[in-house]
Amino acid sequence: MLAAPTTRHTTLTPGPDASPIVLDRPQVQALITARDARCAVEASLLAVAGAQAVLPDELAMALPAGEVHVKGGHLLTSKYAALKVASGFPHNSELGLPVNNGFTLVLNADTGELVASLLENGWLTEMRTGAAGAVAAQHLARPDAAHLALIGAGAQARFQLQALREVRNITRVRIWNRTAARAHALAAELSEQHDIACCVPETPRAAIAGADIVVTGTASRDPLIRADWLEPGIHITAMGSDFSEKQELDNDVLGRADLVVADDVGTCSRVGELHHALAAGFIDVSRVLSLADVVGGKAPGRTSPDQITVADQCGLGVYDAAIADTVLARYLASQ
Repeated sequence: MLAAPTTRHTTLTPGPDASPIVLDRPQVQALITARDARCAVEASLLAVAGAQAVLPDELAMALPAGEVHVKGGHLLTSKYAALKVASGFPHNSELGLPVNNGFTLVLNADTGELVASLLENGWLTEMRTGAAGAVAAQHLARPDAAHLALIGAGAQARFQLQALREVRNITRVRIWNRTAARAHALAAELSEQHDIACCVPETPRAAIAGADIVVTGTASRDPLIRADWLEPGIHITAMGSDFSEKQELDNDVLGRADLVVADDVGTCSRVGELHHALAAGFIDVSRVLSLADVVGGKAPGRTSPDQITVADQCGLGVYDAAIADTVLARYLASQ
């Protein structure tokens, strides 16, 4: 785990003697809220829709013990560019270490110099991923959506509920996880924290029955959701598939959906849920909308209560850039 140096400097003046700002996790957490994160994600999508963002491909490494993702981006209205490293090592829990980790480097967009290191151990990735789920739901879920199904009881489930409650009046939550004990523990935690009804069904099918919004956040290699389980009006946000081997939705889910939206059509065509449905011939890429275009008003979101909608999310580097901008601006304003 990375440790933040104790000496911190606030100067942003370019030059060989300038020292970067270094913030640790508690400092970062104090500078940004769930609502801030959602606004940053939405702003970054508007920038993409308006061709006001630099959005490079990610670097993804599958290692024997885990995986590492490097993403980056730049909003043309910003003085900064960002590079984010996020990792996941499932067996770390057996070592008493965090399963997920990461940090963000903020660069001067004019000189390339390092401006800040946000050593927040992956917390910003969790925050912005939750925010992205909320933005998708805001545009694709029914306005009266109240029943949430969480497929997967990892850390991201907490962030998804927190962010979704900013845009929808969630009153019931069902949680399914391969290890039922983890689902029960999370249900108890969320019920107390949010004063909300939570339960743990035995199967994914039971979890999504009657759900208005379904969020899948697992590392599954086998589909967990089937098309014939879907009821009219349901919205699904799938965010676990970030390597081509991963798959949470059966191919015919995207084929049955009335509206399929991807945060990045190209990336999702290579590694997301869309990748599998395209390869199996269940959908044509011409049917897939960009989330940026939906948010920017260039493409329609949900247009009727009975539509089945799916958001395939692999995560955009501009989310990380916008989040880093927010954190850095708040920090500088506090000095």
